[in-house]
Amino acid sequence: MNAENAPKTLAGGAPAAPAAVAPAITLIEAITQALAYEMRQDPTVLVLGEDVGVNGGVFRATAGLQQQFGPERVLDTPLDETTIAGLTVGLAAQGMKPVAESQFDGFVYPMVDHIVCHAARFRYRTRGRLTCPMVLRVPWGGGIRAPEHHSEANEAIFTNVPGLRVVMPSSPARAYGMLLAAIRDPDPVIFMEPKRIYRQYKEVVPDDGEALPLDVCYVLRDGSDVTLVTWGAQVKETLEAADRLAAEGIGAEVIDVATLKPLDFATIAESVAKTGRCVIVHEAPKTAGFGAEIAARLAEESMYDLLAPVERVTGYDTHIPLFRLEMKYLPSVERIVAAAKRTLAAG
Repeated sequence: MNAENAPKTLAGGAPAAPAAVAPAITLIEAITQALAYEMRQDPTVLVLGEDVGVNGGVFRATAGLQQQFGPERVLDTPLDETTIAGLTVGLAAQGMKPVAESQFDGFVYPMVDHIVCHAARFRYRTRGRLTCPMVLRVPWGGGIRAPEHHSEANEAIFTNVPGLRVVMPSSPARAYGMLLAAIRDPDPVIFMEPKRIYRQYKEVVPDDGEALPLDVCYVLRDGSDVTLVTWGAQVKETLEAADRLAAEGIGAEVIDVATLKPLDFATIAESVAKTGRCVIVHEAPKTAGFGAEIAARLAEESMYDLLAPVERVTGYDTHIPLFRLEMKYLPSVERIVAAAKRTLAAG
């Protein structure tokens, strides 16, 4: 054993303690970890929303933060989403970096006026003199046996608004790194958190303050036969579908869009140029869902690379049903596999 590989010792000959290994954490714990890190580093960062302080939020995303940073930086607000949004925009315009919580995706609609009419327009309206460095955290999507206002997939509403970034992580590591990047962004970010996978699995996520880049897609799996494009909670089913296709000798490339707006279309186009086929998976309703934008871009810019029509596997054009039918509404592994096979049969 050479000197480099020998065990480290303390003065007096006792072995040194091994370096601490970061624990495996869930997506919701990664959100808490990122908030705490940035609040320690930047005194202008504060958190506000309904029950985020004393109770730590309905999903416990802010658990313990008020005890660490006090009630002036972790604010329990009234049950009034309009006021939360207006206060957040005002704080951001005056030099703070507020991170507001919508509590549920279906509660975001009273916030839209302030977000669309003010937050998204500050840079444009002032010709760059003012920006609006705020984050709106939105627990998003179905699959948790909740009523309809607690289970919506409304990301396409915000992708249509100039001046907003729309981000949706699908793993603990991406949640940590992308939330740090969102808080540090000088413009407003809608940070949608797929609550179905809040506690579904764990990853080792070092609390090192390393942000991940926004505005890029992540290629989670290489393949040469078909491109599967998705985001949020549907990454899980899409990866499982890729495994099932692989068992039949079909190579599926899986892309996590991660940042819907602005869209990293180049990564998707590069993959489709290789595979010639594309299946887009999302749980929002099919009509005017964000998958339609990706399909349109492929038709405009990648038509000659496509060997088969683009397929979309989505939620249905109805309100998400109550829990008895909820999982039938959401895209399933079987539906994704069938769509991929249709593209192969067509080409």
